[in-house]
Formats: sequence, structure tokens, C-alpha cells
Amino acid sequence: MINIPSTVKISLRALRVNKMRSALTMLGIIIGVAAVITMLAVGRGASNKISEQIATVGSNLIIVLPGSTTTGGIRLGSGAIQNLTRADADAIKNECSSVSTTTPVLNGGAQIVYGNQNWATGVYGTDESMVVVRDWTLAAGRNFNDQEIRSAAKVCILGQTIVDNLFGNDDPIHKAIRIKKVPFTVIGVLESKGQSMMGQDQDDVIYVPVTVAQRNLFGRTFPGTVRSIMVKAKSTEELNRAETQIKELLRQRHRLSPTQEDDFTVRNLTQMMQMAEQASRVMALLLAAIAGVSLLVGGIGIMNIMLVSVTERTREIGIRMAVGAKSWDIRTQFIIEALILSLIGGLIGVLLGILAAELLSFFAGWTILISTYSIVLSFGFSGLVGIFFGFYPAYKASLMNPIDALRHE
Repeated sequence: MINIPSTVKISLRALRVNKMRSALTMLGIIIGVAAVITMLAVGRGASNKISEQIATVGSNLIIVLPGSTTTGGIRLGSGAIQNLTRADADAIKNECSSVSTTTPVLNGGAQIVYGNQNWATGVYGTDESMVVVRDWTLAAGRNFNDQEIRSAAKVCILGQTIVDNLFGNDDPIHKAIRIKKVPFTVIGVLESKGQSMMGQDQDDVIYVPVTVAQRNLFGRTFPGTVRSIMVKAKSTEELNRAETQIKELLRQRHRLSPTQEDDFTVRNLTQMMQMAEQASRVMALLLAAIAGVSLLVGGIGIMNIMLVSVTERTREIGIRMAVGAKSWDIRTQFIIEALILSLIGGLIGVLLGILAAELLSFFAGWTILISTYSIVLSFGFSGLVGIFFGFYPAYKASLMNPIDALRHE
């Protein structure tokens, strides 16, 4: 029966004899574990940041844009023709079974004035479904109602950036502002969403009823046309089906023959952003894998040092065998020595990895996310490395002939 506590004491005593060599042996494990934890923290932080930005845009989101046209043999770009209407948005909502709701969008830039303050921003004409499509909540006030949409009421909802720049600490609700010299009453303030994935300030925005945007702000050559339609699918699983249904419906409504190209563009924003998130996760795993090579290098260092240790302690092995130690006693002792080296190195590496990740967050401003999973994984892998690379030296030591070992000088 192997006495584990006694074997551990013998192993610790042997490691203390060569403190410098033991410390240098652990260095590879320390660097490897620290690198893995740091890279995983940075990668997971980036992935989490992208997930948060996806959530701010809205879930299950599809956007329909006007298509291109050809004039005199010259092909104009997307959006060159204004052929989307509010009726198209209503038809998509009512006739596409995979669609939850839609909102038309007619946007443009404008100068906003309140008292002696002014601010240039984007103004979006939309309807009451906007907050549902964008998964946006109101911090104060209320949303548009159907009567205000139909009557083209001069009311507006402000993003937090507009409130900060025009009102400061004042309550903007029921206050009057001017958009393109047209007076509007503030009825609501949106919760802050922060920056988008492209670095755009999502709070620097004003929403007004789409009808008043058409009549008073951004007049249309053809009444009822809009710049785009935002669509919210019923679920992530329904996105592709919703996209297909939208295309079929709009081709039918726009009377396009089978040989004609689409005069609109359907973009699945959620899938595009999820691909960016997946790419970030793959990059995080790649960085962790590269860092993991340091662990393997550290394991090779442990094996080399343990082989040297076996050679140096050949006479000691012979004496132990002569007084009754079995081959598995010798094997266990050297495996435990390798395991202790790797676990102590792993523990120091965990602490250094956490410290390095926090320093990166503090000085570089990077988003990090240190998980218990990455710590346990790195520490556990360092132990496996010690056992794996310590086995061969231990096995070699256990096969020694006691007489030859005692004769060794």
C-alpha cells in the first residue's frame, strides 16, 4: 500500500534541495497558465461586448431597403429608387406568418433647437412599433399612439444624447423643441443604448410620427414612401423563413416578373451580428490555443528536469529499493514530484493571469471577462501536463536494477 502523505513529504523535500531549478522548471507552466487565462478573459470580454451590442440593436431584426435602378444604361446603387411604402410595411406584418411586427422608417438630418441650445442629429419618422422592433424601453414619458400617427401630430421621443445636450438636468417631457423650424412637443425619453458595433451613438436620435416626417420634415415625391422598413421576426429560428416570405410578398406587390431582379434589398442584421460574435469566439479560442502551447513547452521542461533528477538520484533510488521500496513506490514519488511542480506553477499562473487581465482592462481599457471555467480549465490542464510529462521519467526510474543503481557514481 502506497503511503501518499509520506511520498508527498519526500517529494517536497527533494524539490526544496534544488529550489532554483524547481522554480525555473515551473516557469513554463506559470507563463502558459497565465497566458491562457489572460487570452480567454480578453476573448470572452470581446465576445460579451459584441453580444451586448447585438442586444442594443434589437433581436431577430431584418431591414428592407429600396433597390437599385438602371437609367440610360447606368446602374445606380441601392436606395436609388423610393419604392417602399407604409402599405408594404403593413402587408409584411399582416401577411408574413414568420413576422412579429414591422415599422416604417423615413429619416434625415436636422438641426434641433431648444431655447438658446441647438444640436444637429438624425430624425427618424416611424410609428408606435419602433420600440418593439428595436427592443427599446422608455426612461420617461410615453410612446406614440395610433391617433398621433394618423393625424401627423407634432410630437417626438428623444434619445439620451439629445436630452443631455439640449436640456441638461431639466425634465424634457412636455417641453417644446424645433425641428427644421417646426415646433414639436416632447412626449418621451428613451433608455440609453450606447454605441453600436460600428461606433455610432445610438442615443443621438429623435423619433417622430412617420406621417409628420412625410408632410413637414422630409417631403416625398410619392406620398407614403419610406426609406426603409424594419422587421422583427417571431424568433431566431424563423429569420430565414421570414426573409423568404418578405421577398416573395414584395415581388408580388411590386409586380415583378420571374425574370426581373428584386427592386429591394432584404438584410438579416441579426445573422450578420451573430457571425461577428461567432468570429470573436473563434478568435478567443485560437488565442487560448496558442497560449496553451506554452503549457506544453512547460511540460517538456518538467520532463527534462525530471529525467535529470532521476539520473542524479540513481543511488538514492537503489537504496530505497534495497530496503524494500517497490517499483510503484518509486514511480509514484516521481509522478507526485512532477505533479507538485505543475500545480504550484499552475496556481501562480492563475494569479498572474488574473492580474494581467485586470491590468489590461485598467490601462488599455479592454473589456475582460474572467470566468471560473477558464481558471479551473487552466489549473486542471496544468496538473494533467505534470502527470503526462512526469510519467516517463517516473517509469524509467521504477525500472532500475537496485544493484546497478547502488553501483552508480
